[in-house]
Amino acid sequence: MRVWWRPAKKEEQEVYITAEEQERMWHVYMDVRKSQVEWERAHMMFQEATGQDQIDYAIYMLEAAERKYQMNLKQAKQLNLNSVFMQKLEQQRGNG
Repeated sequence: MRVWWRPAKKEEQEVYITAEEQERMWHVYMDVRKSQVEWERAHMMFQEATGQDQIDYAIYMLEAAERKYQMNLKQAKQLNLNSVFMQKLEQQRGNG
């Protein structure tokens, strides 16, 4: 599976964030994951399309899914989400 966020650097110190910031980051993370799945489905639909109408529709869906995925990735980048932090947050949510 592709990792879309940047890995944490060893020299970075832990950053403390509020519960509200954690919740926002979690929602952005989940939006990225959902849009990634939508993009993958649209890509499969395009690969399996037959006939001009299906191809046109698949292209439309693929372009829309790509744009949504890009917007969510941009939002994640603005929040500096990374895999290490999100894994920690996911573990906290699983234990809490």
